[in-house]
Amino acid sequence: MAIALENLTRKVSTSCAQTHFADLAEEVVDRTRYLLLDFLGCAIRGTLTNSTIPVLQLAERKKSVQGQIPIIGTARSSEPSFAALAVGTAAHSLELDDVVNSGSLHPAVAVIPAALSTGYERRCSGAELLTAIVIGYELMVKLGIALQPAAHYRQGFHPTGTCGVFGAAAASAKIMKLAAYEMTHALGIAGSQAAGSLEFLADGAFTKRFHAGWAAHSGVLAAELAKDGFTGPATIIEGKFGFLHGYSQESDPEAVLKNWSTPWEVMNSSIKPHACCRYKQGPIDCIMEIMESQELRAEEIERVDIAILDAGFDLVAEPVEQKMDPMSVVDAQFSMPFGAALAILRKDAFLDRYQMNEINDPEIRDCMNRIRCLRDTELNNDFPRKWPARVVVHTTDGRNFEHRLDHPKGDPENPLSWDEVIDKFTTLAAEVLPLSQCRKIITLVRNVDQLEDITELVDEMRAG
Repeated sequence: MAIALENLTRKVSTSCAQTHFADLAEEVVDRTRYLLLDFLGCAIRGTLTNSTIPVLQLAERKKSVQGQIPIIGTARSSEPSFAALAVGTAAHSLELDDVVNSGSLHPAVAVIPAALSTGYERRCSGAELLTAIVIGYELMVKLGIALQPAAHYRQGFHPTGTCGVFGAAAASAKIMKLAAYEMTHALGIAGSQAAGSLEFLADGAFTKRFHAGWAAHSGVLAAELAKDGFTGPATIIEGKFGFLHGYSQESDPEAVLKNWSTPWEVMNSSIKPHACCRYKQGPIDCIMEIMESQELRAEEIERVDIAILDAGFDLVAEPVEQKMDPMSVVDAQFSMPFGAALAILRKDAFLDRYQMNEINDPEIRDCMNRIRCLRDTELNNDFPRKWPARVVVHTTDGRNFEHRLDHPKGDPENPLSWDEVIDKFTTLAAEVLPLSQCRKIITLVRNVDQLEDITELVDEMRAG
């Protein structure tokens, strides 16, 4: 091990333990509020999905007489780690949660459930909550970058689950006010719980959604155990049998501390406008742009060629037979041909389009046969810093229209406005909560750093 990498886990722990709300610039605070609201919309609406209901039932069975944490968007409650499990699973069940391109992962759904559960139990302030979220994002994303996302995928791992447990543990430990050495133990314990297999791609299983919840759950447990004196390896990140070496054959440990907090990774998170895998977002934007700008009708389309990033090709384009014949909502969310057909026929790829009636629609199926996914090595030049997309639409009368997009809608370089995030939140949350309650939540989130106790915010998100 290089000398520069000695004590890497301890250095990370010290940085997390020594970060305070006063260290965060106003733009960082505002961005974290923005991400929090986006997450809450996903979590509240996610309580209605078929994959979330069994987890909610399990969590409620685990509640104790004391220490009951509300499961937001429901009338249920549980103990902290199982409340985090349920909320994380719910939030990830829509495929609408945020993404950081450089790490190819979804930070909010692992970090924020852990922070909210721990924060509610300990009645932390809004400022403490935001600080915990910021450091949780930072560690989770830096680990994703260090793993080299494409290499991590090739190993068969889902980075939201594997890296998420570290972010969740850091956030929970921060709210618990653990010392740096205790933070180190929390991360060491978290590393032995890092999990998330990509095998869900084989048959559209629910486990992908569970990965986020498990990361949040395990992160809370790791922090609680560390607080009570349980120990974890102090070299869990950099060690011979540690996380980076065990989960990637091309890991770069130096990337963990490189540019730490400059800027904070919350500033790099993208918001999803489409309810599907992040690798589909750019191509869908391109297709919609061509269809609208050229005023094309679906019947005029002969073929659509879609260039896909190598890192995402096996997720959304192969095996071809499976992607052309999605059998479940999860299958459809990871099928580029299905997403392209929605863009052509519906000009919309939001949540209500990812339903079995659309998946089985003969018109959609016919359109999918006109979609071709291609590898384009040029697109990979700036990956994972950029996730570009390129689409060529061929018409029946011989015309060709090409559109290239370096920054899909929702990227920090092409962001959703605060008003657009509020609209997204309201659209999602109003399926579960009265509109008046949604408006109150928006107000609380926009002023969350002024709250002396976050229980007011969490209690406002109870249903029923």
